[in-house]
Amino acid sequence: MRAGRKSARETQETEMPTPYLKAYYQEQVVPQLTKSGGYGNVHQVPRVTKVVLNTGFASTLEKKEIEDVTKQLSTVAGQKAVITKAKKSVSNFKLREGMPIGAKVTLRGASMYEFLYRLIGVALPGIRDFRGVSDRFDGKGNYTVGITDHTIFPETHGDGSKSGFGLDVTIVTTAETDDEGRELLRLLGMPFRKRQAAATPETATA
Repeated sequence: MRAGRKSARETQETEMPTPYLKAYYQEQVVPQLTKSGGYGNVHQVPRVTKVVLNTGFASTLEKKEIEDVTKQLSTVAGQKAVITKAKKSVSNFKLREGMPIGAKVTLRGASMYEFLYRLIGVALPGIRDFRGVSDRFDGKGNYTVGITDHTIFPETHGDGSKSGFGLDVTIVTTAETDDEGRELLRLLGMPFRKRQAAATPETATA
């Protein structure tokens, strides 16, 4: 390939529109975090690096059901899911080496931002009587939210699924502390549950 000539992939990536949430992060979130966190370099500003979707299989699931769940997880993620298998046998759990135990998807780049936008802006707020999600992090600036029914995502409607299944969504960030990670996701729109103010002596005895 001659110098200065872009490959087909590079051309496609250049022409693809920037995901809304990525643009919002760059234009709105980065300046706010830079100001509040006192970062001297834009590369120090916390960012999301990947999102992992994971679901487990019940030992009673048959092959067709496993394929169905994997297909539906792919629909939710917008990217093909892979089946995870047991690395060793555990007799107490009737687990055999190589047995399918779940499915997962790892999202990065544009796919990651597109999924986060659907999760934050559509799926979570659409839950009946939704009051926000926990703001508890893992101690390293990463966040996991558990979803009990995958059908909160509109993409699954009418896909022929017989029943909903649960999954965990783990958001991995470059934040060095939970507070930094929490502020990053808050500015991105994560609907954290509001914390109740601590009771004062007067209100506690009222």
